[in-house]
Amino acid sequence: MRFCQTPGRRRPMSLSPLALGASLYAPATRPDLLAVASGQRLPGVRSVILCTEDSVREEHVEAALDTLAATLRRLGPEGPLLFIRPRTLEVLARLLALPGIERVRGFVLPKATPSLVQAAVALLRPGSAHVLMPTLETAEVFDPQAMIALRRLLSQPDLRPRILALRIGGNDLLNLLALRRRPGRTLYDTALGPVVASLVTTFRPHGFALTAPVFEDFGDVDTLRAEVRRDLEHGLIGKTAIHPAQVALIEREYRVTRSEVAMARRVLDENALAVFQIERVMCEPATHTAWARQILAQEALYGLVDMPMVEGSDPVLG
Repeated sequence: MRFCQTPGRRRPMSLSPLALGASLYAPATRPDLLAVASGQRLPGVRSVILCTEDSVREEHVEAALDTLAATLRRLGPEGPLLFIRPRTLEVLARLLALPGIERVRGFVLPKATPSLVQAAVALLRPGSAHVLMPTLETAEVFDPQAMIALRRLLSQPDLRPRILALRIGGNDLLNLLALRRRPGRTLYDTALGPVVASLVTTFRPHGFALTAPVFEDFGDVDTLRAEVRRDLEHGLIGKTAIHPAQVALIEREYRVTRSEVAMARRVLDENALAVFQIERVMCEPATHTAWARQILAQEALYGLVDMPMVEGSDPVLG
């Protein structure tokens, strides 16, 4: 399967965060960068983030920028959604001057702070379609008031249209605590579990999407699957992948059941009762509409799990 991005000029935020799926990180020093960025090497990947930050040593940054420049010159209109993670604001400015940079949908800002986000937006050309994904991975993430201040900043009219999603940098946050998850443990089994929940309740009610951190043990399929399910329970759709083998496994968990789709359609039916039940589950359009829309959006992007269709619905009886 090939995923295509539409060439030409686009408005910021014409892309849904749900479409990111499992975003594959790739160091910009890779000799096969063009094949990865174009989708030829990994045709099933929905989004790719080309990194010039932590995955590239300081002495290799110039080589990474040269490789990116050569890649952008040769990149066609088809392929995955493409993002670049600039090491610094100076690197971002240099990237924006490269021919072909319009093929990139946006930039992932590492170690985002209010001043960094403002400076990055100021570098973007007026009218360009580039969006930003600030990464929450500094000590301020542990301060709820600092996150509220960041949310208020990002909500400003000149910034909000540029923010596609907020990425949670799990490894950097664990590093600040001098921790690393143990084998067989999800992120939610660590001190970051409550932090993720706090970020969700701080940003999601105000319309900001958040993506889930990387799971670094790509040989542990069972724990990755368990972690993605916990991601979903926290409202996180979209996850950093560090190995191609993780992509399909992550996105398989984003599929929805026929029961969920049937329930969502009943909730969104303009003739739906105020309260009704399907298979002994209460449905209330007044409180379940946002969930229902998300379910149908996931179905459109990721498909269905093969489960029996729901049959019939009845009003909830007191």
